[in-house]
Amino acid sequence: MPEMTSPARPTAVVIGASAAGLFAASVLTEFADVTLIERDELPEGPEGRKGVPQARHAHLLWSGGVRAFEELLPGLTDDIVARGGRLVHIMGDMVSRAPNEVWFRRFRTTHHRNLVCSRNLLDHALRERVLRDPRISLLDNTVAEGLEGDATRVTGVRIQPGTGIRTLSADLVVDASGRGSHAPAWLTGLGLPPVTERQVNAGVAYATRVYRAPAATVGSFPLVNVQANPARTPGQGGIILPVEDGRWIVTLSGTRGGEPTKDPDAFVDFALNLGDPVIGTLIEKAEPLGPIATTRSTANQRRYYEKMRAWPDGFAILGDAIAGYNPVYGHGLTVTAQCALALRRILRT
Repeated sequence: MPEMTSPARPTAVVIGASAAGLFAASVLTEFADVTLIERDELPEGPEGRKGVPQARHAHLLWSGGVRAFEELLPGLTDDIVARGGRLVHIMGDMVSRAPNEVWFRRFRTTHHRNLVCSRNLLDHALRERVLRDPRISLLDNTVAEGLEGDATRVTGVRIQPGTGIRTLSADLVVDASGRGSHAPAWLTGLGLPPVTERQVNAGVAYATRVYRAPAATVGSFPLVNVQANPARTPGQGGIILPVEDGRWIVTLSGTRGGEPTKDPDAFVDFALNLGDPVIGTLIEKAEPLGPIATTRSTANQRRYYEKMRAWPDGFAILGDAIAGYNPVYGHGLTVTAQCALALRRILRT
């Protein structure tokens, strides 16, 4: 009998190994062999890295994100909870002051639950789950330098792994490189018109410090959230997020003229003067576990790729590379997972 050969599987390249890239890679394994490109060296454990500076601040995964996580990678949420994360009821496990300065009533008669943990733990659990798939090859410490192809079709990516540049050919290239995506310049380099972009910047700044949670609160303490009142300027707010390993992530925020700073002597005072002193009162005698991290990169940013008159086959963009949101909404991870679900639905057709 003649020897039977299997047709080669299609190939895909995903740029960026944060949540958007990892979810995209997991979806693509149903259809192709995947190479994942990441400019950072990925850590072995639940640690931060340069390419995800927002990981230092408080994160929430809303119930729509929890459902998307489970649809993409069944059991991932349980894995994170087993490592110290929590599924918290909205509003039963929260003490939250609304923007009109009225405290929300606490109740449990809802199916909505948020996943609460540090971003480092979430990313670590996601990396472990996705990268164990033999159909995914990781190239970290590798920079994507540009697209190969023309205005009608993208055929690969030019990469720089250390010294020298080489080309990875692919049937599909997915840009999941986040807010700093170079896709607008890459596409014009292929002869396509510039993409329309819009930015809405409320000037919100964030400052975060991690504290050791008082022993009596570990495992059951509610989220504590004081939302900014938009009728008062500058707008200021804060949140205590109880996370794994007996820690509180405390993130304070303020708009222009009322921003929190890195000054450790000013952090508690800022929290005591949010319009309600509850956060400041809870942390003023707590033990800080490290320095204060700040960020000002909080603008809402939208690139309208869907309105371009022409688009090359073999190229897709997901997550923050299309739309990045002010972190106050807590929607980034949820939208990222839902983007991956949309990618899977399209590929299955």
